[in-house]
Amino acid sequence: VAGTRSSLLALLRRLRAEGATIAAYGAPAKGNTLLNYCKIGTDLVAYAVDRNPLKQGRYTPGQHLPVPPAEVLLERQPDYVLILAWNFAREIVAQQAEYARRGGRFILPLPVPRIL
Repeated sequence: VAGTRSSLLALLRRLRAEGATIAAYGAPAKGNTLLNYCKIGTDLVAYAVDRNPLKQGRYTPGQHLPVPPAEVLLERQPDYVLILAWNFAREIVAQQAEYARRGGRFILPLPVPRIL
């Protein structure tokens, strides 16, 4: 896990240093555990969209990323989206096909961080 943590942080820091914008998709408990364990805050990831209206307009616990609706991805078109609900990565990528068509890329954090 420690190797994944350092690899993920290195990837996010490199992308930000290159001027990339990064958002996250999903605000599940496991995603928040990852954000807090890795100390990924708004300096690396601007916000975490979620389709659940009960989470929208709130903040992730611990790192306090704002949680807007998923439609914000197309409005703001960040360069990368960190998938926090990695067990639903296939569905999220399919659902966000327009975001990808416009040039957006996805980051899958586990088991080894990689850009899709």
